[in-house]
Amino acid sequence: MGAPSLVSVASSHNNELLLFFTLLELSLILLAGRVGGSIASLCGQSAAVGEIIIGILLGPSLFGWISPHTFNFVFHSASPEPLLVLSQLGLVLLMFQIGLEFDFAHLTERINRAAVVRVSVACLTVPFASGFVLGLFMASGSGQGAHWINTALFVATAFSITSLPILGRIMMEFNLTRTRVGVIAISSAAVNDVVGWLLLALITTLTVSNFVGSEFALRVAMVVAFGLISGKIARPLLKRAIRRSNPHAGTMTGNLLGGLLVVIFTAAMTTHVIGIFAIFGGFMMGVILFDEPELVAAWRERVGGFVTVFFLPIFFTYTGLRTSIGGLDTLSDWTWCLAIVVVASLSKLLSAYVAARRSGFDHAESAMIGFMMNTRALMELIVINVGLDLAVISPKMFTMLVLMAIVSTVITTPALRYYLSRATLSNV
Repeated sequence: MGAPSLVSVASSHNNELLLFFTLLELSLILLAGRVGGSIASLCGQSAAVGEIIIGILLGPSLFGWISPHTFNFVFHSASPEPLLVLSQLGLVLLMFQIGLEFDFAHLTERINRAAVVRVSVACLTVPFASGFVLGLFMASGSGQGAHWINTALFVATAFSITSLPILGRIMMEFNLTRTRVGVIAISSAAVNDVVGWLLLALITTLTVSNFVGSEFALRVAMVVAFGLISGKIARPLLKRAIRRSNPHAGTMTGNLLGGLLVVIFTAAMTTHVIGIFAIFGGFMMGVILFDEPELVAAWRERVGGFVTVFFLPIFFTYTGLRTSIGGLDTLSDWTWCLAIVVVASLSKLLSAYVAARRSGFDHAESAMIGFMMNTRALMELIVINVGLDLAVISPKMFTMLVLMAIVSTVITTPALRYYLSRATLSNV
């Protein structure tokens, strides 16, 4: 056999370099994520809050600012595609996991239904309207090429969302999951997120159709068809396959896990082709299987931890690499940033508080519901990453919304600790 060509040797060398720098990035991200999560836990915060903040600090906001040469060596010495692909792959799996965690059983409780409707409607409409108005003003002065309606709609959706996964973690830490306050908050957050994702899918469809009526109608029809096929055809078939595989005691067969991954990836590819981003496919597959408790337990035991520990910090760092706090370099930028944080937080807090009071909760309980509904974190970051990918929000606006997501989540834990000592909670 002949000696290998110079081209193949060079290609092999380049592949090894790409692998080296990808492993370097992942090692730093995972180590930093563990440190950030531990520090957050020591400070009384959810571990995910620390992972988010450390992911932001690994970007140009801190790491790239204090040591630009080292930052460039770590993150810019090789192609960014591996990190991008891993973050998006992790997001697809995470959205499936989030879909599985939705529990709509609370909505069947008659005593809770009216309160959930009031809180969820108030926390959708008031923040959406506030975000839309603020987004209009920001879009008119941004000078970016995106259509002003698209920008305003994405800001409105970002204001409306509640982070169900992070809220769930916080509630478990405070033992609120079996209290009426906790049930109302988590059920309202579930409704918020479902409607929020439908809104995001609709707005994404509107954006990619460039306001062409026929193209928009076609994409909406494809989204509806995907939902119907998922619920009416895929759901019963998957449930039958799951019961035959009989996951139990937190375990599942290799065939079931492999089949699930194929289904998730196929759904993600389908929604990508439709034009509403791959993450929606993963989310939909989780939603249609939420009522399979043995599967949920087996996924959580076998895959959930790996997704949370490995993929989630990659997504947070990917967001951090796109966030430049130093880019907010004028008084006007910081004024807009403050306006976003204040308007987003107050619109959620006050609307939830008033709705809870109308539902019979006292002052402390209503305040707790308000702060829990104001928890945005992960879901907010997903929404604004979609907006940045579609170029409907500017990098500066992206940074402002990232800061809003962090602030609205960080204040939740101390606020709950304060009001918990003043509330008389009833169990369900």
